Amino acid sequence: MPPPTRQSSRIPGSARRTQIIEVAAALFSERGFSGTTTRQIAECVGVSEAIIFKHFATKEGLYTAILEAKAQTEEIMERVAPLAAARDDAVLFTTLATEIIERTQADPTLMRLLLFSALEGHALAEPFFRSRLKQINLFVSRYIRDRVAAGAFRSVEPLQAAWNFMGMLTHHLLLRELFHQKPPHHLTTERIAREIVATFLHGIQRPARGRR
Repeated sequence: MPPPTRQSSRIPGSARRTQIIEVAAALFSERGFSGTTTRQIAECVGVSEAIIFKHFATKEGLYTAILEAKAQTEEIMERVAPLAAARDDAVLFTTLATEIIERTQADPTLMRLLLFSALEGHALAEPFFRSRLKQINLFVSRYIRDRVAAGAFRSVEPLQAAWNFMGMLTHHLLLRELFHQKPPHHLTTERIAREIVATFLHGIQRPARGRR
């Protein structure tokens, strides 16, 4: 549980909103949505509950704001979308894998929040998945579909193949961030991403002689 912060006499509204989001995110990621109260959030921020509700009309509204702030899906897509046109499979998938791994390692809160949301059956879990995580899945599946049509990939089901790729990344991150397992010390994030991608592409790429 994050320690209470000293309440300043007055700070800008945007700064207070950011402070509330960060403290609430830490609490939600430790206790889940149901296990965290707005009173606890207020105590840790160092303000009254009235201040929390001044910035967020409901607890659900605060949770939504946290997910929006933590998702970073647009930033990831801006980084990888231009690479799709080059049709360099290894570069595209390695860049995507590196982005996801590095951003999750820098702030694993989102992963924990999503897991809690799904396990609690929270009403916000499905809309968040549709509007955020599904973007990456659809981007990957469309790229795979195009590469299948070009004869570069085997005749695989694009969406299932996209899930397989994201599943490899997710399992790696779960081991590291939730179960605190450490890969060999000599493996950099880029090397880890390259090895995940190499394994994935080996399974779906056609041998050079089989491409049209």
